[in-house]
Amino acid sequence: MRSQKLIGRAKQMRREATPPERKLWAYLKADQLGGAKFRRQVVIGPYIADFACRAPVMLVVEIDGDTHGAQGAYDAERTRFLERKGYHVLRFSNRDVMQDIESVLATIAASLR
Repeated sequence: MRSQKLIGRAKQMRREATPPERKLWAYLKADQLGGAKFRRQVVIGPYIADFACRAPVMLVVEIDGDTHGAQGAYDAERTRFLERKGYHVLRFSNRDVMQDIESVLATIAASLR
């Protein structure tokens, strides 16, 4: 069950999106990528996914900032949880999104097929 605290945090994260999140969202919103409907800052269990799609496939896209290097175990458990829920998880670095958006989009599009 979703806690009100998590839902509130997700709303705050939508308002305070990072530059890489804003950049990727510009390409994912409004079904622009293969007609897939993405949502941002989605509560899934005890976690908030950066971007999630439920159709045509269940896909979570995470953008990892500098802090993710120190939290490998947390990210691994989070990924395992999302995979148990049926999601395929893709992770990209801030640098990937900001400097090579075409490759990021191509990888996401390939995962949607």
